[in-house]
Amino acid sequence: MTAKSFASTEDTAEKKVSFDQIGSGLYAYTAEGDPNSGIIVGDDGVMVIDAQATPAMADDVIARVAKVTDKPIKYVLLTHYHAVRTHGASAYKGAEILASDTTRGLIAERGKQDMDSEIGRFPRLFRTVESIPGLTWPTVTFPDQISVWLGRREVRIMHVGRGHTAGDVIAVVPDAGVVFSGDLVEYKSACYCGDAHFTDWPATLDNLAELQAVALVPGRGAALTTPEMVAEGIALTSDFISTLYGSVSESVAKGRSLKDAFDFVRLVMDPKFKTFGLYEHCLPFNVVRAYDEARGIEWPVIWTAERDREMWAALQG
Repeated sequence: MTAKSFASTEDTAEKKVSFDQIGSGLYAYTAEGDPNSGIIVGDDGVMVIDAQATPAMADDVIARVAKVTDKPIKYVLLTHYHAVRTHGASAYKGAEILASDTTRGLIAERGKQDMDSEIGRFPRLFRTVESIPGLTWPTVTFPDQISVWLGRREVRIMHVGRGHTAGDVIAVVPDAGVVFSGDLVEYKSACYCGDAHFTDWPATLDNLAELQAVALVPGRGAALTTPEMVAEGIALTSDFISTLYGSVSESVAKGRSLKDAFDFVRLVMDPKFKTFGLYEHCLPFNVVRAYDEARGIEWPVIWTAERDREMWAALQG
């Protein structure tokens, strides 16, 4: 078998951006599997969900917002701590940066390592890396839930459980029944599980499903614009997580090596998910984290640029 090029280093093609209205004053910024952003327009200002990877990429979000409203962007919500979500934040001049207490703790614990790791894995997203002033620090944090009011419009930000990371939050717009899920849900794009909590994630998705959203913007992939699509997106994500962790935990129980666990997981994952975006990029990171969690390593081990390359050589080399 030929070695696969590292992570997304060969993904150099430009992605087509879509900016779709999914409700009154609600928009999804999506780009063929690249990290999504969400936009909530209220009476007196705007909230952006996830900042993009660099200020240059954020500038495109800001320009599209300006075409639909002249209200200022007052808030940027970080659904979690990953660099592709957070490092465009400096472009939103004067905005409050919101995140959960846990997300702020993860930035302090591993933000620098994650930044170096993701710059190495996603060179196209970080082409303008020199414009990033440093780590993005939230200006407002909260334990589990906070309501932000854009005039009369409430944005209810909630931690509904661990999943993609320990600090994930979602944004709910109650007056419209719309949810912005961050990377807790992906649509026909592989879940990145390198910092995941596999045993928690399915129940977190159940909590999300109970909200019965009429539309949902996932972390990657197209906006889910009907209740049926929302249910499909949540179900696909749950199946991805459960299939992966089920296989790897079985391998651990049988005493298989990490490399054997990686080879065995393909037997159940490839037929269902091989066509998903980022599949080959994510799979080795996912199997390593699942293997760790199944062996009782509860807190995800920090990924560094060096660890990324060593792991890739061992599993995808």
